[in-house]
Amino acid sequence: MPAAHAPIFEPPTTELLDATLRDGSYAVDFQLEEKFVIELLGRLNETPIRKIEIGHGLGFEAERAGITPCNIDLERWCEIARAELTASSWGMFAQPEFSRLTTLAELCDRGMSFVRIGIEAERVSEHLDYIERATEICGEVYLNLMKTSATPAEQLPALLEGVTPDIAGLYVVDSYGSMLPSDVRRYVTVAKQSFPVVGFHGHDNLGMANANTIAAVEAGATIVDGTLNGIGRGAGNAETESLAGILSLTGGDVYDYKTLGKLAEFCRSSMDVIPENRTMQVLGGVIGIHSGFFPLVEELCAELTVDAASVMEAAVELAPASAGKNDIRAAAQRIAQRSAGVESTV
Repeated sequence: MPAAHAPIFEPPTTELLDATLRDGSYAVDFQLEEKFVIELLGRLNETPIRKIEIGHGLGFEAERAGITPCNIDLERWCEIARAELTASSWGMFAQPEFSRLTTLAELCDRGMSFVRIGIEAERVSEHLDYIERATEICGEVYLNLMKTSATPAEQLPALLEGVTPDIAGLYVVDSYGSMLPSDVRRYVTVAKQSFPVVGFHGHDNLGMANANTIAAVEAGATIVDGTLNGIGRGAGNAETESLAGILSLTGGDVYDYKTLGKLAEFCRSSMDVIPENRTMQVLGGVIGIHSGFFPLVEELCAELTVDAASVMEAAVELAPASAGKNDIRAAAQRIAQRSAGVESTV
């Protein structure tokens, strides 16, 4: 007979959102077999999970920014979602740089229930009108603070001034996979000062995504993300099936972790994921560089014969907030010049 587990904590009502067919699309370069998508959505619809995110990992219309398009176009995504998700709501990710509000309106007309808008905290003020107009189009709009940990927690309230109170919630996002549970608790607590509904989206560079998600719930987050088998960008995400299992130990199997475990195995065996560079994932998690920049770091290291860790550390020192392409290039050039005994002009 299995040993009884004392509740780890007493959580508020926690909503579990599955993002396998959005964040997981990164792991296959946005090329998802339609047959697999149809079967997974149909089977997810039979679980208690009621929010399912689909579509391009970077957000709908990412191809307008020169990103590899998803092989399933928006019209087909809508057709599949409407047919398979009869009990669950579905949504997509958006970024103001390339996702048009006119397209958002079309998606909502075709049955989409929620959208999550991804913006770095320092740039929220630039997109206040986009956020407000989105709330007029879609009844459930979440603001995802990408690379949240790049901004000191105490600065968030000021940076969020002017955001319409009509958003459905605010997300703390551990884009680098670098947070520890104490960090998550601090950020969620601060976020709740601005908005009553706070969510958490964790990445697993340092193996902390599940623990961080539970820490978010402890701190008052009421909606948290997972992907089946943890499949997602780079090192992946918190695992939907594991989160369901952990939450079941608090007094009830709300999300049917046994069925979700089977779906996780289905995803593991069906998705031909791109192998991750574990060294880069760990470096990025500790130093604070987004996995989207790893190819650039590797390219510069090969070209200039410099060390990846040194480039990342120097880029973070140069960046006023989150390190970007220009910071990484400048850092690599500076290190190369120093190695060659040349005075840096960067």
